[in-house]
Amino acid sequence: MDDPEPAENISGGDPAGSSFASFRDGDPDTRAEAVVDELGRLYWTKTYGGRPAFECLVRTILSQNTSDKASQPAHDALMERYATGGADGSDDTDLAVALAGADPDELADTIRPAGLYNQKTDVITTVADRVLDDHGSAAAFDEFVREGDPGEVRSALLDLNGVGPKTADCVLLFAGGQSGVFPVDTHVHRIYRRLGVAAPDADHETVRAVLEREVPAEKCGFGHTATIQFGREHCTARKPACLDGPEACPLSDLCNRVGVEPATGEVVDPADAVTNE
Repeated sequence: MDDPEPAENISGGDPAGSSFASFRDGDPDTRAEAVVDELGRLYWTKTYGGRPAFECLVRTILSQNTSDKASQPAHDALMERYATGGADGSDDTDLAVALAGADPDELADTIRPAGLYNQKTDVITTVADRVLDDHGSAAAFDEFVREGDPGEVRSALLDLNGVGPKTADCVLLFAGGQSGVFPVDTHVHRIYRRLGVAAPDADHETVRAVLEREVPAEKCGFGHTATIQFGREHCTARKPACLDGPEACPLSDLCNRVGVEPATGEVVDPADAVTNE
């Protein structure tokens, strides 16, 4: 079954705090850049940054091990319950304070649509406590993500319980608007190994290192979101478009089709394709 997630995956942040990622076609220096350039001809440019960093962190935790279609209702319910203003209707609630003090059963019930709700409740409340301890407020954490050195910010995010590389990189990109950040989710991990840009058995961090080295910094954010869109529309996990012939895939000329056998219809993970040779 094809991935049922929405086609768009953009920051959705405040335009005043965003960075526009302009796409400039040209002579690529690497095959990875050539792939991103081709994706630029397929899809539009996007704006990054401008999302509140702590909310973005919570949103990404909710998305772990599930789809946007499942995690979005959980995020919306969480924001409605914990990010609303006080009795006077003001919108001055500190989300980190609200979640650090949330009743665990109530929070778990609120985020139930995202799955693994008890585990995610533990992670969210622990992260909220840590953010308050280290920064004092969600607003101060937002400023740290936007203004801090990207390497230091990434290290601090990875030091939070339950926060892995993809979550940290999504916060850097969608909240901080940082260039040179290419988050690696399931789609990105699959596609660049299937293309042959990264080694078939490369883990997520190795794929990220390859892409951030071989794709210009200003194209990394766009490359991430466009790759996800391409993965949903063309290069799905179980039925990539190339099974219908090379003309069905716009990246056919750039792809090694590792793990895909159009003649037989067999599709396996690229690492398994190498193991089975």
